Amino acid sequence: MNYQECIQACLECMEQCNRCFDDCLKEDDVQMMAECIRLNRECADVCAFAVKAMQTNSRFAKQICELCADICQACGDECAKHEHAQHCQDCAEACHRCAKICREMAAA
Repeated sequence: MNYQECIQACLECMEQCNRCFDDCLKEDDVQMMAECIRLNRECADVCAFAVKAMQTNSRFAKQICELCADICQACGDECAKHEHAQHCQDCAEACHRCAKICREMAAA
């Protein structure tokens, strides 16, 4: 199976989540961003894990990508709530794209 598109989406999502995490910590009301920060970390971690699973052709890659899609969707939904923060909007877009591509790959 060719995982390249899914690997690329996961890497881009991980990068956006790490950037969003860092930028959220600089917000005036960090407490308001707590759930976003928490999901950014979890999403970046699961994307990295999914990339590794695909690169090593793990027999569990589809299940891991299905979980990755669920976490990316949750992170994207949370980031989308923060309309005042461009970094959150950029992250939401990357997360939702990654969730879609991971779901498609897991269903193949």
